[in-house]
Amino acid sequence: MSGNPVLKLQDFGQSIWLDFLRRGLLTSGELQALIDNDGVRGVTSNPAIFKGAIVDTDDYDEAIAEIAGEGLSSVEMYERIAIEDIQRATDFFRPMYDFSDGLHGYVSLEVDPHLARDTEGTIEEGRRLWVDVDRPNLLIKVPATSEGLPAIRQLISEGINVNVTLLFSIDRYREVAEAYISGLEQAVATGEPIHRVCSVASFFLSRIDSMVDALLEEKIAEGGENTGLAEKLCGEVAIASAKIAYQIHREMVCDSRWRRLADRGARIQRLLWASTSTKNPEYSDVRYVEALIGPQTINTLPMATLEAYRDHGDPAERLEEGIDEAREVIDRLPEVGIDLDAVTAKLVEEGIEKFNQPYDELIETLEQAASEAASG
Repeated sequence: MSGNPVLKLQDFGQSIWLDFLRRGLLTSGELQALIDNDGVRGVTSNPAIFKGAIVDTDDYDEAIAEIAGEGLSSVEMYERIAIEDIQRATDFFRPMYDFSDGLHGYVSLEVDPHLARDTEGTIEEGRRLWVDVDRPNLLIKVPATSEGLPAIRQLISEGINVNVTLLFSIDRYREVAEAYISGLEQAVATGEPIHRVCSVASFFLSRIDSMVDALLEEKIAEGGENTGLAEKLCGEVAIASAKIAYQIHREMVCDSRWRRLADRGARIQRLLWASTSTKNPEYSDVRYVEALIGPQTINTLPMATLEAYRDHGDPAERLEEGIDEAREVIDRLPEVGIDLDAVTAKLVEEGIEKFNQPYDELIETLEQAASEAASG
C-alpha cells in the first residue's frame, strides 16, 4: 500500500480520521482494514451519523429489540447503543493510542446537541459520558458556541479530552485555543497532570463555501463594478479561513505562555479539518483535502471522500502556501458586501439545528420501539 495517497499523508504530518461510524463497520472488519491499509488514526461521530446508522440500517435491530423491554427511556436507549459503539471503536484504536503515547487513536462522542447553549449542562454531560465510556482515547465533542467555551475550559481542567466542534470563525478559533490553554493552566494550578490531556479544534469547511458562494452568486447576478471580484472569491473563503487559522495556531505554540505548559508535558491542540465533503459538484471531490495538508493537523473524511482521495489524491504539503492571498480573500469580502462574522454566526445556528433534528428523529424512533416492546 506504499502508493496509497491516503497513507502518504502521514509523510507530511497529517492524520486521517474517518467521519463515520456504524456497528457493521466494527463487526465486519472494515474498520480494521481502514486502519491497516489507509492508516486511519481516529473516528468522529455526531448525532446525524448515529441517526443514519441506527434508523437507516438493520445493524441495530437486534440490539434495540434486546434493550427495548428494559424500561429505559429513549435517550437512555440511544446512549446505551452509542456508548457500546464508541467503546468498541476506541478498543480498535487502543493499540495505536498506546504505541503513539496518546498522540493517535481517538474516537469522538458528542454531548446532547440541545445543550449547545447550556454551559453547565454541557459540563455535566461531558463528565458523565467520560466516566460511562471509560476509555482514555475518547474525545468529548463540545460545540464552539459562546456557552461552550467555558465548558471546554472546565472539562480540560479536569483532564477530560475535548473535540471542539461547529467551529467556523477565525476569531472564534482564537477563543477556542484560549479556552484550551486556560483549562490546562487551571489544571496545573490545582496540581492535576496535563501530559495526557488531548484536544482538537474542528474547523468546518465546505459549509462556509456553500453559504458564502450563494451570497456571492447573488452579487454576480446583480452585476456592478465588483462582479469580477465576487467571481474571484467564489470557492475560496473556507480554505483561506483554514490557512489563516493554521497561522494563528503556529503563532500560539511559539508563545512563551504555551511553552511553559509544553515544558510540563502539554500536548498542542491540533486543528482538525471537518465538513470536508465537497458540496458543489463543480469543485474537486478532494478539494478540502489537497489544499490543507500540513504538519500536526487532522482531516476527518466521510467514506466517499476517503475513497476518492485513495483513488486520485496528490499528497503534498500545501497548508502554508498562498498565505498572503488567503488574507486578501478574507479582507476583500466586505467590498462585495459580505459580512463573514454574520455568515459564521448563522452557520453555528444552522449547525446546531442540523444535529438537533436527526437527534430528535432518532430519539422518536427509539421511543416508538420501546412503546411497541412494552405493549408486547
